[in-house]
This record gives sequence, structure tokens and C-alpha cells, in this order.
Amino acid sequence: MAKKIKIYSEHLEPQALVQFHSAMEQDFSIQGALMPDAHVGYSLPIGGVVATEGVVVPAWVGYDIGCGMCALPTSFDANQIKENKDKIFDKIYKVIPVGFSVNSTPTASDLNPQNLAKHGRRAFENRKGFKALGTLGGGNHFIEIGADENQQIWVIIHSGSRGVGHGIATEYMKVASGIGKAKEGHYPLKEESPEGLEYINDMNWALAFALENRKEIMHRTVFAISQFCVGEAHWENLINRNHNHAECKNGLWIHRKGATHAENGMLGVIPGNMRDGSFIVRGKGNPESLYSSSHGAGRVLGRRQAKRTLKLEDFKKTMDGIKAMVGKSTLDESPMAYKDIFEVMKRQNDLVDVLCHVAPILNIKG
Repeated sequence: MAKKIKIYSEHLEPQALVQFHSAMEQDFSIQGALMPDAHVGYSLPIGGVVATEGVVVPAWVGYDIGCGMCALPTSFDANQIKENKDKIFDKIYKVIPVGFSVNSTPTASDLNPQNLAKHGRRAFENRKGFKALGTLGGGNHFIEIGADENQQIWVIIHSGSRGVGHGIATEYMKVASGIGKAKEGHYPLKEESPEGLEYINDMNWALAFALENRKEIMHRTVFAISQFCVGEAHWENLINRNHNHAECKNGLWIHRKGATHAENGMLGVIPGNMRDGSFIVRGKGNPESLYSSSHGAGRVLGRRQAKRTLKLEDFKKTMDGIKAMVGKSTLDESPMAYKDIFEVMKRQNDLVDVLCHVAPILNIKG
């Protein structure tokens, strides 16, 4: 019996298709989809969604468990934000560690590491623990302050579970491979096995850690804005969506590796790039996509290739008017390194409705 497969991406590297079809050839794979932003990843393509029966596959969730988006609407005035963007920009960098930096002391948290299984506790203890809460990280993680079509100001965060989640993922990839190494491949854990139950427990703990991290970043960002602008955040309308996780639905484990959960009526956030901002969306609950949508625009150039081929002058020109860290260190995050987000959004009309487009005023990166 043929397995259900749906591919929404128009332009895919051959290797991404090889990865996807290799995953779908596994006996435990039941259904799969590739989102419009799909590209080569680790074991499974970024933008890959696969439903399995009876097993979870740690490598298909990936290293940054719980990486995702938060979006917060506010009552801050857009003109005030624009007038004070330089001051806000500098203040955010003072109150939020970025890149490999963490807080000098642990951030208070209600999460209890004792609720982790042995592998998760070892990862927590060997990493930077609660010192990493409220830190952004690097790569494509960002803080964005922008205005929608009605000039409402939004704060949008992209970050994950930091070193803690990475450590948990590494530990369980070693267990799943059976050779004590986090080896690339389709290594499953049976859902009812001790190791499978422990991974599911620790993955969910990392999801909670990632959300708490984004909330802490959000609080610090709102604090930075409030030092120069009048207004407040509408916390009751906070949107949170993970795009690296596995969830059990109708007896199957749906793995999303760089794909946004998009059940019918579910609010989500799909970022584009430093120039084109983000989209606030409402899911349509499409079963062909396994109730998922893209998690962004998707890369067309790898980081090394982008730094080797893109020109800094072009990057600076395309970011004109947006306050951001624009230099050699962020050249791999240039808009030219990504697919056209507007085309990507068109390719998922069956997956989400766009509620508003948030255009960036300032962008923070590690």
C-alpha cells in the first residue's frame, strides 16, 4: 500500500528529496509532507513532517527541541518606536545575551530539572542550565519589533531550548543509534520502551524550557521598549508555536522538523527574513500537510556559501531603513540567502490564512 506523501515545495535540492524519501521508506513511517520552505537538514529535511506508528525518532525532532516563535501584540506607538529605534536597539543588547553568551547568574524558573530522566538531567547539568533562560542564541534566531498594516506594534521572537535542548537531543540520539554516538540516520525509540518514554518526557520538558526562554526574552524586550515609549504588551494575546517537536495525534507520532503546527483555527507565526518581516497566520488544519505549515522562508544558500558569494554592499542596501546588525557576521542571514517568503506564503494557501504582515522596524541577532 502506497504511503501518503504531499510536497508543497516547488524548488528542492535533490539531497532534500533523498533525505525525505529515505525517511518515508522506514517501516514505521505512515505519512509525510514537505513544507514550501523545505531544504536539506540533519537526517530529515528542514520543513519535513513525518507521522510514525509506535516509535519516536529523536533525530527527526532535531537538536534544538522546541525551537519556535512567539508573537506579542502591543499598544506601543509605531512613530515612537521609529523615533527611538537606536536607543531600543542598544538597550535590548544590554539586557539580553546573544550568540554564545548567557546570563551571569541563573534566571528564576518554576521548571524542575528533577523531572527529567537520567539522560535529560545529565544534559542539563553539563550545559548552562537556567543561566541560558532569557538568551537569544545565534544563527537565524532573532528578536524583531515591527508594525502590521494597521500600525500595531508586535514583538516577535525566534529562539529555542538553547544548550539544554541540544544536550537532551544529543543524549537520546546516542541511545537511539545504539552505538553511543549521535549519528545521522533514522534511529527510532519504541514509544512504550523505557528509553522512548524517557525521551518523550524530556522532549516535553525541553519544549517547556524553550517557551519559558522566549517569554523571558519577550519580557526583557518589552522592558527595553518601555524605557523610551509609552504603551504596554497584550500578554493575554501571546502566540506561541514550536516548529521542532513530536506530538501524538490519532495514535500516530507527528514529527515536525522546521514546520509549524497549524491545526484548524490555531494561531501561528511564520517569519521571512530580516527585511521582509513575519506573518501572523491562522491554521486550516489540513490533514494532507499533517496539520502543519512552513516555519519560515527556507534557505537557498547555506551559511558558508552565503558568506562566500553574497556582497556586503547589497546586504546593506536591502536593509535600508531597518535598524539591524548588518555586517560580515550576519551576511549569512541576508534576505538573499532565503527563498522569497511571499512566494512561500502563496504555496500554502491550503494550510494557513494570513491575518497580518508585520514589517520590521528593528531586528536583533546574535
